[in-house]
Amino acid sequence: MVADRTRQRAQIVGTGLIGGSIGLGLRRRQWFVTGSDVNPDRTARALELGVLDAVGTDPDAAVTFVATPAGAVTQACLRALEQSGGGFVTDVAGVKGPVVKGVEDPRFVGGHPMAGSEQEGVDGADPDMFEGATWVLTPTTHTDPVAFATVRSVVSQLGANVVELPASRHDDMVALVSHVPHLTAATLMNLAADTALEHATLLRLAAGGFRDMTRIAAGDAVIWPDVCAENRDGILEVLDRLVGALGEVRRVVATGDRDLLLKTLERARQARVNLPAGVPSSEDTVEVRVPVPDRPGVLAEVTTLLGEMGINIYDLEIAHSAEGQRGVLVLVVDAAATGRVRDALHERDFRCSFRPLGP
Repeated sequence: MVADRTRQRAQIVGTGLIGGSIGLGLRRRQWFVTGSDVNPDRTARALELGVLDAVGTDPDAAVTFVATPAGAVTQACLRALEQSGGGFVTDVAGVKGPVVKGVEDPRFVGGHPMAGSEQEGVDGADPDMFEGATWVLTPTTHTDPVAFATVRSVVSQLGANVVELPASRHDDMVALVSHVPHLTAATLMNLAADTALEHATLLRLAAGGFRDMTRIAAGDAVIWPDVCAENRDGILEVLDRLVGALGEVRRVVATGDRDLLLKTLERARQARVNLPAGVPSSEDTVEVRVPVPDRPGVLAEVTTLLGEMGINIYDLEIAHSAEGQRGVLVLVVDAAATGRVRDALHERDFRCSFRPLGP
């Protein structure tokens, strides 16, 4: 392997979706990226897709990203530390406690990018995957401050927002916001699939809310047994809380306590509306709901129209309807542009409604 000595250099161990996205992002920023994988076909594909400059080991890499399956991360990090000539090592595993405990080396910084995709493998890699995403780093008292500063800088170059947390705190939090939601979505999806065996039209009638809630169940299932094993205690605690909360909701529904049900749903609605979304404050934005027919080009028609008017779309989603060939396009735009957006859409025969996102 002949490396370009004039460029910053990084190494990727594990050239799947996340490793591939890191490689693409760094190469876009003029880094020289070397990669390896236990499957030579994957590294060959990564090289073909432009994820890597070269295949192999680079002892002079400034940073090595370990992006192997969860069960192999600790050993892969230890090997990377042995092979690197003084460079720093980080990982991307979704559970940090066992990794940090198993790799007590000053040059190691535990990490977890809170980003992903329903795509699988290096073919789904995206250089923009980490733009605006949260990337957790979990340094310990053993961590070299220079190692932490270097890894933080490189991750920031990929567009991520770095958050520093103790590994145990990270694992408790991701059990709530990532691991249990995935298990819940999978369970609900399986419940619907079982019912659909008797009622064949059920899944065809699945409305937008069901599709949105179960979307993450389409992710790669292979990683989850390791995740659940590594973060068993945190996941069980949150599952117990969820079961208890669902039991309370069941009681409210069973007793017909309308006021408490409304209070419960309104509290959840407010919390959901206030989730950070990388947009200006909710007081400055509005949600635009545009019923659209299910036909080619309709999404581009609406977004191009607003783009030509110089109106930025901060967020966008499509809520599919279970009835007929239609759906609802949900946009978030500047509140000050409400009138212009309404007039422009009406001129194109699109009906629309607006909802302030502020309190």
